[in-house]
Amino acid sequence: MSAAGNLPVLPGLLVEDAVRAALLEDWGRAGDITAQATLSPELRASAVIAARQPGRLAGLALAETAFRLSDPAIRVEPLVGDGARLAPGDVVMRIDGPARAVLSAERVALNFLGHLSGVATATGLFADRVAHTNARIVCTRKTTPGLRAFEKYAVRCGGGANHRFGLDDAILIKDNHIAVAGGVRAAIDAARAFAGHLVKIEVEVDTLDQLREALAARPDVVMLDNMVPAMLREAVSIASGAVLLEASGGITLDTVAGVAETGVDLISVGWITHSAPVLDLGLDIGLG
Repeated sequence: MSAAGNLPVLPGLLVEDAVRAALLEDWGRAGDITAQATLSPELRASAVIAARQPGRLAGLALAETAFRLSDPAIRVEPLVGDGARLAPGDVVMRIDGPARAVLSAERVALNFLGHLSGVATATGLFADRVAHTNARIVCTRKTTPGLRAFEKYAVRCGGGANHRFGLDDAILIKDNHIAVAGGVRAAIDAARAFAGHLVKIEVEVDTLDQLREALAARPDVVMLDNMVPAMLREAVSIASGAVLLEASGGITLDTVAGVAETGVDLISVGWITHSAPVLDLGLDIGLG
């Protein structure tokens, strides 16, 4: 159950705002009326959150914050860190405190933990398939609205790397930009004239001729879109290390190793954020 190293730190204010909104959504105008109806205020509960299937962990800070905001009297003891590899039955955290508050926070804590651990698990599956190469798995902007920072954090927990976080932190010239701008070279030249010295420029190409045109304009990264492995190998040979090369488009667990073995530097996979299954974790009372 070792944790991944070199993880970023999620800003506390970002975490608290997201968790507070989720609790308000769940509690509505009257709070948890089931807990109020069935449990006296004096009752305490001890519980554990444990994995029910294998995977990678992400989202501890959000789960902890859900319990803390429900009642500051709740004590939370994480037993592993984000990035840990989990086996069925592995205990992630222990919780102890007022029973009403523990149960009122349960679903929000598990929603964040299960979803983000699912993203980390999906990323880990891809990362493991390319571990014998120098290629890195990266995410995309295909994220859940409002959860991008957390899903991209979860990608890091699973052993992947982050692509740009938004439209404002890098220039990525795609096929529609090229079509309107008048060609690959024209789009890159315009971007180079506009960009500050710290802004990276990436361009998407569909053909090897477009790749050659792009290389002449000296972008920082070239995205090779929907190319088969043989074409990717030729692209790597043509580029000869002059730029970072990113493979993208329809890459699956069955094909990712072959893509990585072509020599590309990056492999972007939207599926790890937009379609990753939730990792099954559960809260059980009386096992702490």
